[in-house]
Amino acid sequence: MLSNPTHPASSTIEAIPFSTTLHVRDTCLCLHVQRAARALARRFDNAMKPIGLTSGQFSMMMALNRPQPATMSQVASVLAMDRTTLTAALKVLERRGLIETGTDPKDRRGKLLRLTNDGMTMLSAALPIWTRVHAEIDAELNESFGDDEPNRLRKTLNGIR
Repeated sequence: MLSNPTHPASSTIEAIPFSTTLHVRDTCLCLHVQRAARALARRFDNAMKPIGLTSGQFSMMMALNRPQPATMSQVASVLAMDRTTLTAALKVLERRGLIETGTDPKDRRGKLLRLTNDGMTMLSAALPIWTRVHAEIDAELNESFGDDEPNRLRKTLNGIR
């Protein structure tokens, strides 16, 4: 056990057995979902890199692809993000001229978000990439785990959410 002489309880801290670490590694749903999410994001990020988008930016822009401008709350809900994180992520897209924000006439404190023409052009370029990679992943899941596995997985993940 590593000790920290400056920590008052260092001599009384019980070591957690390595077997517990292995148990958490092998059974923790949160860890498994996080690892899968990172692997999927990397795959989409790599595919979209040539056009200069990340998978997260694609998702944000797709959440803005609607007939009327969206509120921050609507986009945060679709993406399951808190408003602070969303605001920071949207600023990157706004600086690039892909989205624009305006004041909500119904609530002057709120903002409305929409894609710009450049944003729609970028989203149109990204969609075929997303479609191709998504189809590849669905086919791999079907091949590895049986038909309809992608739909079962989506249903399970939606149930967790």
